[in-house]
Amino acid sequence: MLEQYLRFKEENPGCLLFFRMGDFYELFFEDAETVARAVQITLTSRNPKDTNPIPMCGVPHHSVEPYLTQLLDKGFRIAICDQIEDPREAKGLVKRAVTRVLTPGTVVDDSNLRAKGNNFLGALFWDSARNAGGFAWIDFSTGQWSGLHGRREPELWQWVVKINPRELLLPQGRKVPPQFSELASQVTGVAPTTYFDPGVSARRLLEIQGVAGLDSLDLGDKPELVCACGALLAYLEHTQKCPLTHLGEFRPVNLGRHLLLDEVTERNLEIFRRLDGRPGKGTLWRVLDRTMTPMGGRLLESRLRQPWRELGPIGKSLDCVDFLFSRDQMRGELRHALDSVYDLERLSTRAVLGRAMPKDFVALRRSLPMLPKIRVLLEQGGPETPPDLKRLLGKWDDLTDLAELLESSFVDSPPPVITDGGLFRKGFDLVLDELIELHEHGEDRLAALHRRELEASAIPKLKLGFNKVFGYYFEISKAFKGQVPDHFVRRQTLVNSERYITPDLKELEERIISASEERKALEYRLFQELRERVARSRSRFLFMADIVANLDYWQGLAEAARVNDWSRPELHDDLDIEIEAGRHPVVEDAMGHSSYIPNDLRMDRDKRILLITGPNMAGKSTVLRQVAILMIMAQIGSFVPARRARLGLADRVFSRVGASDNLAQGHSTFMVEMTETARILRQATQRSLVILDEIGRGTSTYDGLSLAWAVVEELSTRARGGIRTLFATHYHELTALEGRVEGLRNLNIAVKEWKGDIVFLRRLVPGPADRSYGIEVARLAGVPRPVVDRAREILANLEEKSQDDHLKGAVERVSQTVLPGLVPGGDSVCDHARSEAPAAEHPVVSQLTALDLDGMTPIQALMLLNRWKEMVKE
Repeated sequence: MLEQYLRFKEENPGCLLFFRMGDFYELFFEDAETVARAVQITLTSRNPKDTNPIPMCGVPHHSVEPYLTQLLDKGFRIAICDQIEDPREAKGLVKRAVTRVLTPGTVVDDSNLRAKGNNFLGALFWDSARNAGGFAWIDFSTGQWSGLHGRREPELWQWVVKINPRELLLPQGRKVPPQFSELASQVTGVAPTTYFDPGVSARRLLEIQGVAGLDSLDLGDKPELVCACGALLAYLEHTQKCPLTHLGEFRPVNLGRHLLLDEVTERNLEIFRRLDGRPGKGTLWRVLDRTMTPMGGRLLESRLRQPWRELGPIGKSLDCVDFLFSRDQMRGELRHALDSVYDLERLSTRAVLGRAMPKDFVALRRSLPMLPKIRVLLEQGGPETPPDLKRLLGKWDDLTDLAELLESSFVDSPPPVITDGGLFRKGFDLVLDELIELHEHGEDRLAALHRRELEASAIPKLKLGFNKVFGYYFEISKAFKGQVPDHFVRRQTLVNSERYITPDLKELEERIISASEERKALEYRLFQELRERVARSRSRFLFMADIVANLDYWQGLAEAARVNDWSRPELHDDLDIEIEAGRHPVVEDAMGHSSYIPNDLRMDRDKRILLITGPNMAGKSTVLRQVAILMIMAQIGSFVPARRARLGLADRVFSRVGASDNLAQGHSTFMVEMTETARILRQATQRSLVILDEIGRGTSTYDGLSLAWAVVEELSTRARGGIRTLFATHYHELTALEGRVEGLRNLNIAVKEWKGDIVFLRRLVPGPADRSYGIEVARLAGVPRPVVDRAREILANLEEKSQDDHLKGAVERVSQTVLPGLVPGGDSVCDHARSEAPAAEHPVVSQLTALDLDGMTPIQALMLLNRWKEMVKE
């Protein structure tokens, strides 16, 4: 047995081997020590008295799933070695085989999966010679898969981070780039010649998809993506040991049809996870998710990752959401019916793979009766029913035949083990009914036979007994002097009695003894036949799963809109954005509707770049994120949190928000900031929406101001007219760009000083902020009063000195492209002024002499500087 164990262990390197022995899965040697430590079970020994005992541990086969789940969550790969012959019929050692290999990316059991989330297995292949690559991903539990081809390797890795596969296949020796080091724990290295071979990959793909050529799959000119797909198929064939007949049609991502959100934007906008990395409350997904089924939840996640960028599908989705939004009773009844629909995709997958258990069929039995109820409910919509909903109703399949089959088959609470019997209802199979009757009511039949013999033989004290040697028997006392019936056969003589058997008693005994095993065998065969029948209907299940997912998606968005008082957006092909009384849905969810102060915003050709100033904590970042999130919500076909929203379609949304570092990769806060900014400047188009928060704050004042200024100018000239940008900053010097940079307008978050305190009004108003109020915010945060007072003194001195320096520099003839405070060559304005003083007769000098410095603010000084600069040019 140990030789057999070691052979399977050698054939499956890198796996924990769960070795079936009777009713247990056993592990030995290093595997036993690893598992005992990982899941906290007792470590024993196969031969404890030996000098070198063999470590051993095990778990019951019927309760192995929780342990497998824990090990998979910890990143282990597990080979399941089962007995493939009946131990009672085996001659010598029971035959065993590895029936499947469990890995984090290939699990199909609910205990290892997130109901409303996908479980992706990914594969990435990069060909340096062709400077091209492909990334493919598959959810084995549903059969859905996709991928994309690219010419820039960093962009493919960005997609890997975005999709976040639970397991990523790479050619052995291939390392994850340092900037994506968080993926290292998900990597599985595989032999490139075996898994990524172009010819073998193409043959596998054509066979699985049932097509004659790669062009049918839009893969004819994407050999690298073919290799990535081939690696997925090879890995699944190796680990699952079964045909991959449940895989759906491979659909490459069409980047032209979707609004693109890179992984940085998803993180900064907290779409799926908060900035601290945790899911749940505080994310957009949590606010939007009112779905009732796993299929609807996964569709919502998919839409949020890839919103539409075409008016057609967006409009159709909005029509359906609007239809359900205005019908509260219908929506409520629909939600109640959908709540009883289980995961049709994954349940049918397990049936095809031969891994469906009785509880899975009970879940299907509870789900299918809901389909006709949902259909009847939606048919009440009448002529106002949207075309997309009518189309679904026209193709509806109630799956009535399968519902009736499942209703007549399984008991309400079947046992978890399919070989123990007790699965089926009476009436499902006549032969099974007979066996169940014998097994459960054999004693009654024996009693009936006993009564018949008593009546026929007239023996007054005829007894029915049983022992392990002779089985069932009739016992007649020796005091009986009458004639014993001829069909009674003597089997044993005792002191006071004789024991007999009859042909009928012997036959009934054999049937009762064998009924239990026959019942188990017949029920197992019937279960397999029923599972195969359900598997043959996989395409019907998937079709209805897709319909249910869309219905659930629409009603979920309608429910969220009704609960949160959202309105239908208007989308168009222009670039203008108009938002009236817009709100941030996540912040509002946390604060409450009554506490949130909405804001208006407009962007058009004359207001393409909005420069937003204001103190910390006033709400600049909230406004920035709010606009981006409203755009994303609208382009998934959802209502938005605004009184009115008219939005020009976006092809990409970029965000550069907050301060963070990545010290493990050697990236400072400023380096991360500049990396994200560089990506935006290189990839943004005229139709993109960019939100920038505090560019240049991670370096010195002049460096940061220079970079922020240059970034604004670049965004204003890119893409033939500028890129739609919301730019929040504390650099008040940038507010002087209004009127000098085409399409730039100043906005600020209003505050009010009241009795020495500041009050955040949370309102977005035109014009620049007068100052930053940073010291007041520090006081509100609890900084000790002496520190606050000293900071005010230092600020006053610095502002006075800064004002003098800027005024001296105003008389220099400097280029418009040079920032205030600098001249070509890097010399300070003051030094340059001493060497080349302006002519005494110039008008600027007389104005400078008469200037009241103590009565000026920094903003007034900058405006005066700008006016003088124009005078000096003349």
